Amino acid sequence: MSQPKHTQTFRHSLVAMAIASVVAMPAVAQEANADNAQASDDYKGLERIEVTARRRTESIQEVPVSVSSFSAGDLAEIGAEDITELQQRIPNTTLQVSRGTNSTLTAYIRGVGQQDPLWGFEPGVGIYIDDVYIARPQGAVLEVLDLERIEVLRGPQGTLYGKNTIGGALKYVTKELTGYDEFSVQGTVGTYGQKDLKVSGQTALSDSFFVGGALATLNRDGFGEFVNTGDENYNKELMTGRVSAKWLVSDDVSAKFMYDKTKDDSNSKGGYRLTSSQLTGQEPYQSVYDSNTAMPVDNLVETEGYSLTIDWDINENWAFKSVTAAREGYTMTNIDFDSTGAGALLVPADYEDEQTTQEFQLSYAKDRTTFVGGVYYYDGEACGIFGTVLPQLLGVGLTIDNGGCVDTKSTALYGQINYDMTDNFSFTVGGRYTEDEKSANVLRQTFLGVKFLDRSGSATLLSTNSDFSAEEKWTHFSPHASMRYRITDDTMVYGSYSNGFKSGGVDMRADATLNPDAVIPYDPEIVDTYEAGIKTEFWDDRIRLNAAWFLSNYSDMQVTVQRAVPAGVASQVLNAAEATVYGFEIEAVAAVTDSLNVTAMMGNVNAAFDSVRFFDPVAQETTDVSDIWSFANTPELVANLGFNQSLENEYGQWVWSGNMAYRSETQIFEVPSMLDMGGYSLFNTSLMWYSNDGNWSAGLHVKNIGNKVYRLAGYNFAAPRDANGNRTGPGLGGEDTIVGYYGDPRTVSLTVGYRF
Repeated sequence: MSQPKHTQTFRHSLVAMAIASVVAMPAVAQEANADNAQASDDYKGLERIEVTARRRTESIQEVPVSVSSFSAGDLAEIGAEDITELQQRIPNTTLQVSRGTNSTLTAYIRGVGQQDPLWGFEPGVGIYIDDVYIARPQGAVLEVLDLERIEVLRGPQGTLYGKNTIGGALKYVTKELTGYDEFSVQGTVGTYGQKDLKVSGQTALSDSFFVGGALATLNRDGFGEFVNTGDENYNKELMTGRVSAKWLVSDDVSAKFMYDKTKDDSNSKGGYRLTSSQLTGQEPYQSVYDSNTAMPVDNLVETEGYSLTIDWDINENWAFKSVTAAREGYTMTNIDFDSTGAGALLVPADYEDEQTTQEFQLSYAKDRTTFVGGVYYYDGEACGIFGTVLPQLLGVGLTIDNGGCVDTKSTALYGQINYDMTDNFSFTVGGRYTEDEKSANVLRQTFLGVKFLDRSGSATLLSTNSDFSAEEKWTHFSPHASMRYRITDDTMVYGSYSNGFKSGGVDMRADATLNPDAVIPYDPEIVDTYEAGIKTEFWDDRIRLNAAWFLSNYSDMQVTVQRAVPAGVASQVLNAAEATVYGFEIEAVAAVTDSLNVTAMMGNVNAAFDSVRFFDPVAQETTDVSDIWSFANTPELVANLGFNQSLENEYGQWVWSGNMAYRSETQIFEVPSMLDMGGYSLFNTSLMWYSNDGNWSAGLHVKNIGNKVYRLAGYNFAAPRDANGNRTGPGLGGEDTIVGYYGDPRTVSLTVGYRF
């Protein structure tokens, strides 16, 4: 089926700038308009953005929720390859690739998240693919493929989206099957040997049965290398695909099946040493993408999932939905923590997980009342084993093996009702009752000698540090209430209260010999969030300005801590933190002229621990360290400013866009370290071309124009130091292990696509 000609509308990718710039925007826009020809009489204002943040379709300007939305067209124009590129365009949000692989996600919103991908730990930001919750961060760096839109909801979403959305939720909505014949192919070549191919399409096998699919192969050479072996570092070798089918059973009933699979064969990543080696004397390399390794660089992340969604329009007021899904994943990786090639601290790891979910949802809409409610069931198992191999200790080496499984069952009942008391005033109330049950087994053993998971090497059992089973059940009710008042047709103000719930669990690294209390399950984390906001459009609907202020109070906040001790690494998950977080968010878009658009975003977070009761495994005492600790992965200020200029001529339509993204100083872990990253800015630009017949497109994308070096994550097992920062002894495994992992350097890519 022929596609319509691409029509340029104001892209609502949210780009940041200073508050003064946002406030001054109307004056700037009016001046620019006066200098140009009078706007065309048929200009209709900014494009309407629809979201499903409250499990029903609404305009983004009407929903009393802090939400950002990006269409497939938005992402294509900036050349976005995966969801982590949205970090630049969303207030108070961190979406990054984790340390060791290309496809494990670290996600934080408003200071809440989880950067430890160990099995059994719960994320703080919920990831959803077409209403299916993704429980594990492995494979959660979702590629942009055959996509309808991405929505990011900020703040606790516990009523409609459930546990573990205490920071927010990201919804990845795939392209709908329509029954029309569609086909598209897109190829990309770029720097560092980038070669990508994406193919997608759909068709109707009958008037009531549609099928579709998409496949992508994404390949790139490394940004650097493992110098001592010649292997590539930061390369990409990934395949992902999806098939779907939709059956229109009747005028009122439809069923959609979907299967997806992703396989990431990229090398495990090597970290960049920030200090000289205590073992080899090696100084930091010139390139942050170069490393050394004493392990194979083999790495594999596989995920796949099935889902069946049934929609039934019972009558004109009532509708029913059933979402049945199953997912599983496998990860095998090797990480050389010290990155010297001498093998001071080596960690091989295998993870496996599987989950089954079922949701029944009932919705109602009539006159001034809308309702959404339902039941949700989750059954999952996550297992794993990893080794901490210290070849330099005691002359023959020391190995600590840690393994186990955690089973989770969760059942929830939820409901939310909205009532429009008048044409301008409405209120919403809702709640979710959750029952979580977990059972786990943990085995941690210490061996004299060097032993890897594949049983290579030779080692003798010295001690069993932990061998226990634990189980616990928690129940929680999460209420929500909000009010919305429309001051004018174009201006709405709102206020809300939300309660968030993040499940408790068992520390799968627990070492009972170092901390006997580590075997006790830790409790859920609870947050109460208050939010006030305004959403408005003005200047003939050429400017959209949305702003929100929030305050969150946390109790029993979970903090994962790892500390180097003579016998390895001591881990604990603390329910020891009380914290307060507050800040604001501004998102603005403006059609300066009919062809020039400006976008702006700013986010501010002030996050502080009120108290933290920390058990020191070395000193064997508990102290309050709230004056030392700070929130990880939470810059105080983020901002983004961008533009989008279109031009039409006889050759087609041209769209030039660019943005500047700023992030202030960011602390990588809860305590300050050499890994902490100072503030930095990234500059990107793209030039897109669309043919007049709408079939062909091409895009030239330049990212990180200034080739900025910026650190995203790392490992910090530093050697002891004196007050002047001088090393006073060997670190864990005899090495000073402070290594960083970095964002992409400057890249240039050319994409050509054909569709009909």
